[in-house]
Amino acid sequence: MHAFPEERVKMTLVDLLAIPSPTGYAHRAVDFVEKRLGSLGLETVRDNKGGLRVTLNGKNDRHHRYITAHVDTLGAMVKEIKPDGRLKLTKIGGFGWFSVDGAYCRVHTRDGREHSGTILASHTSVHVYHDAEKQPRSDETMEVRLDLAANSAEEVRKQGIRVGDFVSFEPMIEWTETGFIKARHLDDKAAVAVLIELIAAFAKSGRRPAHTTHFYFSCYEEVGFGANSAIPPDVREFLAVDMGALGSGQTGDEFSVSICAKDSSGPYHYGLTQFLVRLAEEHDIRHQVDIYPRYGSDASAAVRAGHDVMHALCGPGVDASHAYERTHRDALEQTWRLLDAYLMTSLPDTRESVNDGFAQRTAARA
Repeated sequence: MHAFPEERVKMTLVDLLAIPSPTGYAHRAVDFVEKRLGSLGLETVRDNKGGLRVTLNGKNDRHHRYITAHVDTLGAMVKEIKPDGRLKLTKIGGFGWFSVDGAYCRVHTRDGREHSGTILASHTSVHVYHDAEKQPRSDETMEVRLDLAANSAEEVRKQGIRVGDFVSFEPMIEWTETGFIKARHLDDKAAVAVLIELIAAFAKSGRRPAHTTHFYFSCYEEVGFGANSAIPPDVREFLAVDMGALGSGQTGDEFSVSICAKDSSGPYHYGLTQFLVRLAEEHDIRHQVDIYPRYGSDASAAVRAGHDVMHALCGPGVDASHAYERTHRDALEQTWRLLDAYLMTSLPDTRESVNDGFAQRTAARA
């Protein structure tokens, strides 16, 4: 297996997190991935939606694999410029307003300017508003306080700000001495960083994966249709690499790779999911099998779109998903190891059980 390049993954992740990429405005992050893969001498292709695909030729070119991670993140758009110059927003992606109360943000204008600001409730000052603590955080009460000397809608418009401008949330990145990475948008840039460096490891080592594998970096996952089209016809296995959701009632943690058995779209493909579990057991990879009741992925989107593929989902455990998130370098390493093992191993013949296939391989080695 390829050794986990912790420092490379760390640098790539920090660089990615610093790039604003709310869904619909993710081109800068795609540019970053394209440049990084291009520096390895790899040919990349963009589809009409703006996603990026790179292919590694494998030993088996008859049955292909498709592995995705998404560069797009949560964000917002300007919904209204209020008479006092503050901005009302509309959400991009599924998050609660509580999770961005007090967050720093940037407004990206159509003419290329960027303006900083803070997302606040309209009744934030406890010295002025009796209901500051209890005011609901909602579409109607949340607003952007711009860092501009502009106190009217007209003055704000003079700065190039218009309805429909994208708003990104500052990531607030910190990598602790204890190995934790804290930031917004670890969903899904943690997985993207792992995949970029894993592709680089294969390119540099000259090793070929067991199957021809397409890696796709999608840019509309947060709104449900990131990787549900333009899938090559030879693809048989579809693996989404996305965060594992942690919390009460979940089995995952910040130190393991999570393998999803079921989310809001229903169960994932039993054979492919079991294959990932057996690989983790066989290679002593720390993992947890989990169920995400309020979650969907690029893999579930592809199946819903009608693609005839076996679909599965895995990724690093991430705490406080869709808020100020946190994971640990160990979860990144375990995700790397599982993906590396998966790329180098063929799924047993689907006409036999996955368990039997592993038993046969184990007996053959003995």
